[in-house]
Amino acid sequence: MQLSEREKEILALIVKEFSSQEIAEKLEISIRTVDTHRKHIGKKLQTKSLIGLTKYAIQEGMIDGFRYSGEK
Repeated sequence: MQLSEREKEILALIVKEFSSQEIAEKLEISIRTVDTHRKHIGKKLQTKSLIGLTKYAIQEGMIDGFRYSGEK
């Protein structure tokens, strides 16, 4: 399942350690909307942990300076 553009935007801020309050202010949306997006992101990616979210973001090239080769 793919993330929407807004979910990707919020995920990028989550992995940069922005709080829900900071994300809401930055994107000019309510905290409740941010929390709803966080919930949907977690369900789509089947994770609730920051590590799981960060792993996905790295794999998708969403974090500058990190590349994922897919090799073990």
